[in-house]
Amino acid sequence: MASKPTPVNENVEPGDAGPAKPRRAGVGRGSAVKRGYHHGDLRSALIQAGLTHLETQEADALSLRDLAREIGVSAPAIYRHFPNKDSLLRALAAKGLKMLAAEQTAAAEAGSPAALAASGQAYVRFAIRRPHLFRLIFSAIPVDANPFEESPEGSSAALLRDAVEFLSPPHASEAERFAGALRAWALIHGLAMLILDRQIDAAIAEDMIEQVISVGSIRLG
Repeated sequence: MASKPTPVNENVEPGDAGPAKPRRAGVGRGSAVKRGYHHGDLRSALIQAGLTHLETQEADALSLRDLAREIGVSAPAIYRHFPNKDSLLRALAAKGLKMLAAEQTAAAEAGSPAALAASGQAYVRFAIRRPHLFRLIFSAIPVDANPFEESPEGSSAALLRDAVEFLSPPHASEAERFAGALRAWALIHGLAMLILDRQIDAAIAEDMIEQVISVGSIRLG
C-alpha cells in the first residue's frame, strides 16, 4: 500500500532540517551595526575625537587605542587611516591650521590697513582658547619649511604674507617684505607664547592683545 505524500512546508528551503525560524529584527544580511560614526567617515571621526581630546589634554597624552574605544571601533580599523600616533598628530595639526586661518579670515577685512592687526589678534585669541592644539600646530611644522613661500592660499601664513604685500611700500624688496612679515609674525606669535607660558597675567591678556597688536605697532617699512 502506497504511503501518503508528505505535506510540503513552504517555509522550509531545500536542505533545511525543519521549519524556518523567524528572523530577529536587525539581524542578518543588510543589517547595519550601529557605530559612533557614519560608514566611510572614520578618519573624520578620529580627527574630531582628537580635537576634543586636545581641548583638555596635551597631545602627548593622546592614545590611538583610547580613541578607538571612544568611537566604538577596533584598533586595527584606526591603523588603516593612521598607521601611528605621529600620523594622527600631523592630521590634527593640519586641521588646526585651517581652523586658525578661518578665524583670522573672519576677524580681518580683506585689503584693510587694520587687517593684519585684526588677524593677529585673532591668532593670539585662538592660542589662548585652544592652547594644546596651538602648541601641536607649530611642533608639527617641519623645521626647514618657509611658511611665506610654501603655505597654500587661505592658510594662516598666507594671510600674513598677503597682508604684508598689501601694506609694504611699492619699492620694498623681497628681502624687506620677508623681514616685515617675520617681524609681524614674531610679535604676534611671541605674545601668544608669553601668555600661554604664563609670563603675562591672564587677567590683563585681553588688554595686552589690543595694545600690543595694533596698526601702529606693526611697522612694515
